[in-house]
Amino acid sequence: MPVVMSLDVMLARRKVRARDLAEKIGLSETQLSLLRNGKVKGVRFDTLAKLCLVLDCRPGDLIDYDPDLADLGAGNP
Repeated sequence: MPVVMSLDVMLARRKVRARDLAEKIGLSETQLSLLRNGKVKGVRFDTLAKLCLVLDCRPGDLIDYDPDLADLGAGNP
């Protein structure tokens, strides 16, 4: 998938522990771990907003895009 979360990078930059972040935004540590490791297919906007508020960043700081034409499907040019 070409859309990836760079949450670990922001956690390191802000010197915030994942456990503390999970508590502040109301996610379980397991849910945050899945988000950090890219094991989810989506993220709710309200969760993204909470992440940005606590980490003092913008959505683009947490989400990256790596183009992959294979995601368009086999029938598309």
